[in-house]
Amino acid sequence: MYEHRHQPLASRQTFARRLITNGLIGLTLLAVSLLTGMLGYHTIEGLSWIDSLLNASMILGGMGPVSTLRTDAGKIFASIYALYSSIILLASVGILIAPIFHRFLHRFHLADEK
Repeated sequence: MYEHRHQPLASRQTFARRLITNGLIGLTLLAVSLLTGMLGYHTIEGLSWIDSLLNASMILGGMGPVSTLRTDAGKIFASIYALYSSIILLASVGILIAPIFHRFLHRFHLADEK
Protein backbone atom coordinates (compact mmCIF):
# COMPACT_ATOMS: atom_id res chain seq x y z
CA MET A 1 0.00 0.00 0.00
CA TYR A 2 2.85 2.39 0.83
CA GLU A 3 6.13 2.91 -0.97
CA HIS A 4 9.34 1.36 0.33
CA ARG A 5 11.93 3.65 1.87
CA HIS A 6 14.17 3.36 -1.21
CA GLN A 7 11.36 4.45 -3.52
CA PRO A 8 10.62 8.12 -4.20
CA LEU A 9 8.03 9.99 -2.18
CA ALA A 10 4.46 9.47 -3.43
CA SER A 11 2.85 12.26 -5.39
CA ARG A 12 0.38 14.64 -3.78
CA GLN A 13 -2.46 12.97 -5.68
CA THR A 14 -1.48 9.54 -4.31
CA PHE A 15 -1.17 10.99 -0.81
CA ALA A 16 -4.58 12.68 -1.10
CA ARG A 17 -6.13 9.42 -2.35
CA ARG A 18 -4.65 7.59 0.65
CA LEU A 19 -6.04 10.21 3.03
CA ILE A 20 -9.49 9.92 1.49
CA THR A 21 -9.41 6.11 1.49
CA ASN A 22 -8.27 5.90 5.10
CA GLY A 23 -10.80 8.57 6.10
CA LEU A 24 -13.61 6.55 4.52
CA ILE A 25 -12.41 3.37 6.22
CA GLY A 26 -12.27 5.16 9.59
CA LEU A 27 -15.70 6.73 9.12
CA THR A 28 -17.19 3.40 8.07
CA LEU A 29 -15.75 1.74 11.16
CA LEU A 30 -17.21 4.47 13.37
CA ALA A 31 -20.59 4.37 11.61
CA VAL A 32 -20.88 0.58 11.97
CA SER A 33 -19.89 0.87 15.63
CA LEU A 34 -22.44 3.62 16.22
CA LEU A 35 -25.22 1.61 14.56
CA THR A 36 -24.26 -1.44 16.63
CA GLY A 37 -24.52 0.61 19.82
CA MET A 38 -27.84 2.10 18.79
CA LEU A 39 -29.26 -1.30 17.99
CA GLY A 40 -28.05 -2.71 21.30
CA TYR A 41 -29.49 0.11 23.39
CA HIS A 42 -32.76 0.03 21.49
CA THR A 43 -33.33 -3.73 21.65
CA ILE A 44 -31.75 -4.60 25.00
CA GLU A 45 -32.56 -1.56 27.10
CA GLY A 46 -35.70 -0.46 25.24
CA LEU A 47 -34.55 3.13 24.66
CA SER A 48 -36.01 5.20 21.84
CA TRP A 49 -33.89 5.51 18.71
CA ILE A 50 -32.86 9.07 19.54
CA ASP A 51 -31.88 8.12 23.10
CA SER A 52 -30.03 5.10 21.73
CA LEU A 53 -28.16 7.38 19.34
CA LEU A 54 -27.27 9.74 22.17
CA ASN A 55 -26.01 6.98 24.47
CA ALA A 56 -24.08 5.16 21.74
CA SER A 57 -22.41 8.32 20.45
CA MET A 58 -21.49 9.49 23.95
CA ILE A 59 -19.87 6.15 24.79
CA LEU A 60 -18.20 5.92 21.38
CA GLY A 61 -16.79 9.41 21.90
CA GLY A 62 -15.48 8.51 25.34
CA MET A 63 -17.89 10.66 27.35
CA GLY A 64 -20.01 7.98 29.03
CA PRO A 65 -23.68 7.04 29.01
CA VAL A 66 -26.48 9.57 29.45
CA SER A 67 -29.51 7.44 30.32
CA THR A 68 -29.77 5.38 33.47
CA LEU A 69 -29.72 1.70 32.60
CA ARG A 70 -32.49 -0.36 34.20
CA THR A 71 -31.75 -3.95 33.23
CA ASP A 72 -28.79 -6.18 33.97
CA ALA A 73 -28.56 -7.10 30.29
CA GLY A 74 -28.39 -3.39 29.40
CA LYS A 75 -25.60 -2.84 31.92
CA ILE A 76 -23.61 -5.78 30.57
CA PHE A 77 -24.12 -4.53 27.01
CA ALA A 78 -23.04 -1.02 27.99
CA SER A 79 -19.86 -2.26 29.66
CA ILE A 80 -18.89 -4.44 26.68
CA TYR A 81 -19.77 -1.64 24.26
CA ALA A 82 -17.68 0.85 26.24
CA LEU A 83 -14.62 -1.42 26.10
CA TYR A 84 -15.21 -2.06 22.41
CA SER A 85 -15.65 1.66 21.76
CA SER A 86 -12.34 2.60 23.34
CA ILE A 87 -10.53 0.15 21.05
CA ILE A 88 -12.46 1.36 17.99
CA LEU A 89 -11.70 4.99 18.79
CA LEU A 90 -7.98 4.28 18.99
CA ALA A 91 -8.07 2.14 15.84
CA SER A 92 -9.92 4.78 13.82
CA VAL A 93 -7.44 7.48 14.86
CA GLY A 94 -4.59 5.16 13.85
CA ILE A 95 -6.21 4.53 10.48
CA LEU A 96 -6.68 8.27 9.91
CA ILE A 97 -3.11 9.30 10.76
CA ALA A 98 -1.31 6.35 9.12
CA PRO A 99 -0.75 8.07 5.73
CA ILE A 100 0.43 11.28 7.40
CA PHE A 101 2.82 9.44 9.70
CA HIS A 102 4.15 7.31 6.83
CA ARG A 103 4.75 10.36 4.65
CA PHE A 104 6.59 12.10 7.49
CA LEU A 105 8.82 9.08 8.13
CA HIS A 106 9.41 8.51 4.41
CA ARG A 107 10.44 12.14 3.92
CA PHE A 108 12.70 11.87 6.97
CA HIS A 109 14.43 8.80 5.50
CA LEU A 110 14.85 10.46 2.09
CA ALA A 111 16.46 13.50 3.71
CA ASP A 112 18.67 11.22 5.80
CA GLU A 113 19.98 9.38 2.72
CA LYS A 114 21.07 12.57 0.94
